[in-house]
Amino acid sequence: MLFFWALSHVGIVGTHFGQATGGLILLKRAYHEKVVDHYNNPRNVGSFDKNDPTVGTGLVGAPACGDVMKLQIKVDESSGEIVDACFKTFGCGSAIASSSLASEWIKGKPMNEAITIKNRDIAKHLSLPPVKLHCSMLAEDAIKAAVKDYRQKKEKLSVEAYVHVETAA
Repeated sequence: MLFFWALSHVGIVGTHFGQATGGLILLKRAYHEKVVDHYNNPRNVGSFDKNDPTVGTGLVGAPACGDVMKLQIKVDESSGEIVDACFKTFGCGSAIASSSLASEWIKGKPMNEAITIKNRDIAKHLSLPPVKLHCSMLAEDAIKAAVKDYRQKKEKLSVEAYVHVETAA
């Protein structure tokens, strides 16, 4: 049974138990071509130095399925625009495709615009089935977490700089 669960879990094969024959019928459930494209040719895979003050890191996961997504953004400090993005994802093809697509969509956007990207937009673009919607939800959460991390880091540096100026005076 674990074998069939594993095949179904990765989205490659679904199972159907034939009642008349008592047998097991395997049905192929293929990914949409956009998912396959992002899986086979992922965009922006990699990582930035998390200590870089222009980098925000979002690390999110889905305990139910084991998907883990790290999305990082590099921000132009003067404009607040996301100038680069990268990701590393451990998970199924839909999780990898959602990360890849999200990293493409946020490049060149102001942070306030990037955080308006919704999981339903990612899911619709990739034609994700309902059972894989958690993957697009992770991508949305990762974008928000990366922006939040960047803003917290910038705020902390501002406070430290202020304290340094006050103590020097």
